Amino acid sequence: MKLDLSCGRIGVKADQRQAIDYAHKYGFEAVVPDAGYLGKLTDSQLDELNSELKSKKLVFSAAGMPVDFRNDESKFQQGLQALPAYASSLQRAGVTRTGTWLMPTHAELTYNANFKRHAKRLKAVTQILADHGLRFGLEYVGPKTLWSSKKYPFIHSLPETQELIAAIDVKGAGLILDSWHWYTAHETQDDILALTNDQIVAVDLNDAPKGLEIDEQIDQKRELPMATGVIDLATFLNSLNEIRYDGPVRAEPFNAALRAMPGDQAVATTAKAMKKAFALIS
Repeated sequence: MKLDLSCGRIGVKADQRQAIDYAHKYGFEAVVPDAGYLGKLTDSQLDELNSELKSKKLVFSAAGMPVDFRNDESKFQQGLQALPAYASSLQRAGVTRTGTWLMPTHAELTYNANFKRHAKRLKAVTQILADHGLRFGLEYVGPKTLWSSKKYPFIHSLPETQELIAAIDVKGAGLILDSWHWYTAHETQDDILALTNDQIVAVDLNDAPKGLEIDEQIDQKRELPMATGVIDLATFLNSLNEIRYDGPVRAEPFNAALRAMPGDQAVATTAKAMKKAFALIS
């Protein structure tokens, strides 16, 4: 597993160069790639950047996926047309992982209708990404407070996400596994041990606030890893280690106190929390 810095996920505003500097300064092993920045580099500039990453013992982790697949068809098609250029920029820089999240509810579409739309649209997305050597991770969102917030609940668990991946049926489609969603979906060690390294594209690490039942947890109110001990990160991380997961692991706490910190302090605080969590791996 690689300690991954995602500045956006901890509320730090940083361009690609700043993110690389932060990652190196605070002992991370991977950093999120910025396709827009990478796509503008000449071949020689990209070679220099890759040499710098190597000297700093860093690699690129997983990029986001920019296509809006959750709304109207015209917006989806517009995003799909732009995706090959985006994917090409990542491929050229040696990036091999991308991902997105799944909204676990819908006001109008039933589960079946929503599933069919997701399968069709994400199959097209996955195929373009796969054509550029990119794996595509899907992250389910587990809290009951969110999936029950509109008329029709949608995918909010690991088994349901695997059903969607099977329906997409394109090599390279996989999972983004998040300790927060694993916890709020009432999942266990056995759920992780049933997976293989090849099925997981990226991992997010979080803790949860104290004083709430699992089904009372609210998605945008999380904690840094090891902050409370509510989520059993020892079991989570050691299960990943047992299946030999070797990809990026990043913090995604959506934490107001962390977001209020200056950039350097927020990255340093995140690095300390992540390293404390990694120390649980036996």
